Amino acid sequence: MNELPHDLPILERRAVRVVVTDGTDRVLLFHTHDPDHPRLGTWWELPGGGMDPGETYRDTAVRELREETGIVVTADQVGAPTWRRRASFLHRQLRHVQDEVVVAVRLAGPGPDVDEAHRLDYEREDYFGFRWWPLAEVVASRERFYPGQLPRLITPLLAGTEIDEPFELWS
Repeated sequence: MNELPHDLPILERRAVRVVVTDGTDRVLLFHTHDPDHPRLGTWWELPGGGMDPGETYRDTAVRELREETGIVVTADQVGAPTWRRRASFLHRQLRHVQDEVVVAVRLAGPGPDVDEAHRLDYEREDYFGFRWWPLAEVVASRERFYPGQLPRLITPLLAGTEIDEPFELWS
């Protein structure tokens, strides 16, 4: 693992990120920033977040999608955790170090608008937009993403490939 900067208190946790695709092969991404770290600029991020005590990865994916997007899915719609990774990033006044799994959820029909009603306060501040990206545009994009290797690894993930990504020091 790359050495972590000693810049902020560390929060270690397990987390789940969700690649949500719709019936037209578009991927849901949030346009986001961290108000406490403006030097990081903006980026596009998968929905998801930390696992609560006692949750399975499927429970977390279902909860995070409902909270962050208003999209309601069942646990059996959540794919296997075939992309595994460890990452670190700054968020607010903490350095997160997390073991993540990335899972896929496929929706029938076109992707809906995002409903922010169940978002946490900091999510309302951090997320300032969303977009259903055509898969080919994600793959070809030079935009900044979290996870950083999303354009390279999204197609293998959706094909069911097992991915063990090395540690990513994202910020």
